[in-house]
Amino acid sequence: MPVEPLLEMHGICKQFGPTIALQDVDLRVQAGQVLALIGENGAGKSTLMKVLSGAHRADSGSMTLCGQAFQPHGPHDSRASGVAMIYQELNLAPDLSVEDNILLGQPGSHGRLLFRRHQRERVRTVLSMIGLEQLSPKAIVGQQSVATQQLIEIARALACDAKLILFDEPTSSLPQADVQRLFQIIERLKSQGMGIVYISHFLEEVREVADRYAVLRDGRNVGTGSISDITDEQIISLMVGRDVDDLFPVVPHQPGDTVLRIENLSGDRLPKSVNCQLRKGEIFGVAGLVGAGRTELLRCVFGLDPITSGQVFLEQQPIPHRARSRIRAGFGMLSEDRKREGLAQDLSILENITLSNLRPYTRFGFLQLQQRKEKAAQLMRMVEVKAQHVGQSVAELSGGNQQKVAIARILHQESDILLMDEPTKGIDVGTKAEIYRLMGKLAAEGRTVIFVSSYLPELLAVCDRIGVMARGALREVRNAEDWTDDSILECAIGST
Repeated sequence: MPVEPLLEMHGICKQFGPTIALQDVDLRVQAGQVLALIGENGAGKSTLMKVLSGAHRADSGSMTLCGQAFQPHGPHDSRASGVAMIYQELNLAPDLSVEDNILLGQPGSHGRLLFRRHQRERVRTVLSMIGLEQLSPKAIVGQQSVATQQLIEIARALACDAKLILFDEPTSSLPQADVQRLFQIIERLKSQGMGIVYISHFLEEVREVADRYAVLRDGRNVGTGSISDITDEQIISLMVGRDVDDLFPVVPHQPGDTVLRIENLSGDRLPKSVNCQLRKGEIFGVAGLVGAGRTELLRCVFGLDPITSGQVFLEQQPIPHRARSRIRAGFGMLSEDRKREGLAQDLSILENITLSNLRPYTRFGFLQLQQRKEKAAQLMRMVEVKAQHVGQSVAELSGGNQQKVAIARILHQESDILLMDEPTKGIDVGTKAEIYRLMGKLAAEGRTVIFVSSYLPELLAVCDRIGVMARGALREVRNAEDWTDDSILECAIGST
């Protein structure tokens, strides 16, 4: 006799104006099972999860949870029914305590009275379930590491007696040790009979953590089954609708003479006395553990963070340490945090691409609006942004397409020195391949790319040289072919 699924979604449809986000989508999750939900950015994964978590109402279709009809009227209703969503960008109140975050929005009072002792016991119980029994319930959440904050989100789900937990790109900001810890927690939750939906663009993670998979493409189901019965190449083909011969496309380019010199550069805390020379038309990778100072190095090079010593030279000329001066000199930076720093979410694609450089469209004090629009549309085509038109809000785009808009912005600035901090973070394999190809094209045009990444396979495949940072210092620089995954990690942790 077949076991009744914990969750069943059948024929789910959702449309936003003329855009069909979901069409006749089916999804099943068993208790004690991890289902990997896979698809490109814009495939419908987030919309489907928002329907399940109560943030959106489906236009048609049905859902059952534990055999009962399930139609949440909002996120609170969904959570009360036992469905918890853990987003890629953590949904915590950083200035409140661990205890307050875990119990926020949950019943625990009688009239106007809060029973703190009972609540604290409940908090300690769920913290011990995920290995955080040493963490004080009174500790301030904002003072904890990203990994600990993510576990606090899981504790919050457990406190509301979740039966089904949805993970959206949970490892995108975690070092490898914390990734393994998270996988151990998921395995423990699975053994307790919970259902897990796990969204990730890292197929190696999917293989390690998931039992089954479901692939969406253009808002439709295109494949489902046991993860052990399908290859990575087959998964990617389902995602993109075609065979992908090369996950790491390399565009031929030849690095030239030294164009950028970083000399004894130190920040307030990080980096520490970094020395480096970069060549025209080179892709220079920067590896290192989280906290090694990679982002701080880029911010100091771009003039965003104060420096305590050192200088940046372009074509042998020192550049004033101000972001405005660096931009005028041809520097462009792609921030790791595209939501808060990389893009203006409330503005259109057109405005995001062009607002940082309006000089080409200014004549006698007036803006040439049509010329501006045509240029933005040209850059959209160049980086292959999937959108309705240049006037569409950036907030309506998938993460991968938002990242392409951010890249288009620095190209519009006519930047020759491109500082790219985790440019492929949180985006699908197809879009990653497009970004690798674009980086190669830029290098072939003679632009210099500094590429920070925590994903070693892409650094080894795409870069000409790789430098490894540890404790704020640039420890060693070698040609990419002279590094391996193991040697980079050994250098990053100080074993060599």
